[in-house]
Amino acid sequence: MATLYTYAESNIRKTLILITLFLIFIIGLGWVFSNYFQNPGILVFAVIFSILMSFSSYWYSDKIVLALTRANPIEKEDKPELYRAVENLCITAGLPLPKIYILPEDQPNAFATGRDKNHAVIAVTQGLLEKLDRTELEGVISHELSHIGNKDMLLMTVVVVLVGFISIITDWFLRSMRFGGFRKRDNRGGGSILVLVGLILAILSPIVAKLIQLAISRKREFLADASGALLTRYPEGLARALEKIAVDKSPLKVASTATAHLYISNPFKEKKFSSLFMTHPPIEERIKALRDLRI
Repeated sequence: MATLYTYAESNIRKTLILITLFLIFIIGLGWVFSNYFQNPGILVFAVIFSILMSFSSYWYSDKIVLALTRANPIEKEDKPELYRAVENLCITAGLPLPKIYILPEDQPNAFATGRDKNHAVIAVTQGLLEKLDRTELEGVISHELSHIGNKDMLLMTVVVVLVGFISIITDWFLRSMRFGGFRKRDNRGGGSILVLVGLILAILSPIVAKLIQLAISRKREFLADASGALLTRYPEGLARALEKIAVDKSPLKVASTATAHLYISNPFKEKKFSSLFMTHPPIEERIKALRDLRI
C-alpha cells in the first residue's frame, strides 16, 4: 500500500519547517523582550525554551494530546472487535499495530497521533463504537491509519503543542506590557520601536498560526479520506460513517480549539463559523468526493 502514502516525505518536511519557524519566532520574541527590559538573560531563556519546546513537541506531543483528551488505553480483551478491525486493516496497509485508546464520550469521533508509525496511536470515542456498524467503523479506522501512513498525524500533533505555546507566550507578552511593562522602560526612541515590533508579533502570530493549522488540516482530510477508501476498497463505508457523525449532536466535552483539527470531524457541533475558519472541509464535500471515487 506504499502508493497511498506519497505525501509522507512532504509532511516530514512541513513538520521540520514548522518547528524551525517556531524556533525563529520564540528567539525573535526573546530578543524583543531582552531589549525592551534591558535584560540579556531573557534572550538566553528564549533560546533554551524554544529548543526544549521543539524537542518536546516531537517526542512527547502524542502524550500531551492524550492527556488533553483524557483518552484511556485498552487491550485486545477489552474491545476484541475493534482490535480485530484495526489489526486486519494494518496488515492490508503494511503498518505496525498502533496503540488503541478510548475516549468515554457519546459523540462519534476519532483521531490519530504519534511521531511515526512505530509510535502511533488511534483513539476512538465510545459513541463511535456504539453508533457505527462494522463497515462504517472500518472506514473511520482506515481514515486514521492513512494519517499514520501519510505521516501527517505528526505534523498535526506538533501543531497542537506549538500553536498552544505561541498563544501562551504572546498572551504573557501582552500582559507584561499592560501591567507594568511600559513603566519599566525609559523614554528612548528605541523603546517605542521595540514596543511596536513586540505588539505586532504578539497580535499577528496567533492569527498566522491558526491559519496554518486550518490550511494543513483541511487538505489532509481529503487525502486521508481517499487513502482510507483505497485501503478498504469500499468508499461507501466511510461516506456513511461521515453522514452519521455529521448528524449526531452529542457534545465532545474534552474537545478544545487546540485539538479540534485532529478529529475526523469537527467536534464543535453547535458552533457556526465562516468556512474560512473551519478546521475541516465541509463534510458534504468529503462525502461527495468519496462517492465520486471509482475503485
